Amino acid sequence: MKQKVLKVHPADNVLVALSNLAKGDIVTYNGQEYLLQDDIPAKHKFVTEDLKTGDAVTMYGVLVGKAQKEIAKGGIISTANLKHAAEPYHYRKVDYHWTAPDVSKFADRTFNGYHRSNGEVGTANYWLFIPTVFCENRNLDVIREALHNELGYAVTAKYKRYAHELVNAYKNGEDIAAINLTASLQNKADRLFKNVDGIKFLNHQGGCGGIRQDAAILGKLLAAYANHPNVAGVTVLSLGCQNLQVQDLLGDLKQLNPKFDKPLYIFEQQQSQSEEQLIAESIQKTFAGLVEINKQERRPAPLSKLCIGVKCGGSDGFSGISANPSVGYCSDLVVALGGRILLAEFPELCGVEQNLIDRTADETAAKKFIQLMTAYSDSALKVGSGFHMNPSPGNIKDGLITDAIKSAGAAKKGGTSPVVDVLDYTEPAIKPGLNLVCTPGNDVEATTGKAASGATLILFTTGLGTPTGNPVCPTIKVSTNSNLTKRMNDIIDIDCGPVIDGDKTIEQMGEDILEYCIKAASGEMIPKAVLLNQDDFIPWKRGVSL
Repeated sequence: MKQKVLKVHPADNVLVALSNLAKGDIVTYNGQEYLLQDDIPAKHKFVTEDLKTGDAVTMYGVLVGKAQKEIAKGGIISTANLKHAAEPYHYRKVDYHWTAPDVSKFADRTFNGYHRSNGEVGTANYWLFIPTVFCENRNLDVIREALHNELGYAVTAKYKRYAHELVNAYKNGEDIAAINLTASLQNKADRLFKNVDGIKFLNHQGGCGGIRQDAAILGKLLAAYANHPNVAGVTVLSLGCQNLQVQDLLGDLKQLNPKFDKPLYIFEQQQSQSEEQLIAESIQKTFAGLVEINKQERRPAPLSKLCIGVKCGGSDGFSGISANPSVGYCSDLVVALGGRILLAEFPELCGVEQNLIDRTADETAAKKFIQLMTAYSDSALKVGSGFHMNPSPGNIKDGLITDAIKSAGAAKKGGTSPVVDVLDYTEPAIKPGLNLVCTPGNDVEATTGKAASGATLILFTTGLGTPTGNPVCPTIKVSTNSNLTKRMNDIIDIDCGPVIDGDKTIEQMGEDILEYCIKAASGEMIPKAVLLNQDDFIPWKRGVSL
């Protein structure tokens, strides 16, 4: 019989409902009986003991909140009776021991990637358009429409045909409701350049106005994208008078990679004869560059060359039970194989800071993490917010009542390996192992930051469904439950529902995820976010963003 409830950690005083439970039901777990005081929807939690006002609620083995009123044994926890709470944290030298998982079945495996001159290996081969200022966004849109449609990268063709059929039906007096969307997405066979996986455009709202520090951070971010292993060539469009000058961007790029040798074309509108000339020349030069990078081919690389960012968005009460720990086991496998894992979203590490600090062998790195977390938290508090306000209405509705509950589950994506480095926003991950990257929890700002630090794949877990991707880093959607996979199959790549159903273990699911990553890194599997051109890109201005 399918298990009805789950205790995540032996120290917890809550149980998680794995299916809808009714008030008055008696639930048995590990020989203990619990009379339910409320209806407990799937993914929500009830307490295993009578709690008084101020008593601690523990989940994942850590403090996640304090009771705001008495809660009877078997009673549901909710925003009405529980408020966020987390333990303080500090550096204490801990001799952390990690037992790596068995990776014998992956030891001699490779993926077919694009080898770059600096020794990195990309999982894709993209051409990148970068505007130094938002004034150039419209020119990028014109170029995108021209190149995407003609070269076979557009996903809008079926919708254009659909609109055309609707227009014809209307003109002919036919019932437009009878017109169905049936055309499929364009596929690789439609492309002129078979070894170019896409032409990507980093439209943004920065580069001028605001404060100079914003422009400086943007320059480092754009340079990181130009230097990304998945990028083979770059076209830069500049207005000319903006805060982020071309020479500043080139300086950031040189600092990041003094031997940068990819094709790089720069066009400045205020030095051009006309907008038409600017666009035509940039298209012509880029086309010539595409001809060159199309000569590059995938070659085998060891799995140690993988750099995987782990992210969650649209999280639910199963995120920390199925998808996140499964991704975490995959993370441990990658670390054991010599690869890099990037765990970010600092507002969603609230409550598990001490565990991460204790896993950080280098004292300087541990104290850097403390400084970044403290500064981030303080900046939120100064404007009347705080990490406690991180859970969204969707999170709360599906069982993530406090930020600490959400965070403790979110941190599971990073696995259990030691923390080898702590990176500020846009800093590159150069050390094999688990790296912590300072980003907001916001889905797109976080994925934007992970790619800047070098992620060549992103594992993105979701329980509610999030249609998010990244321009240069293939983003793989991992569902926490099978209902979501069935309902939003057009965006989900991997289903972790079998973990909830008891059909697969966390370890088996983690191995399945790594197998998918190997295929995606080799171009054998195309994540749905890539197929849909979900190229979301939002630079973080270092303001308060949760």
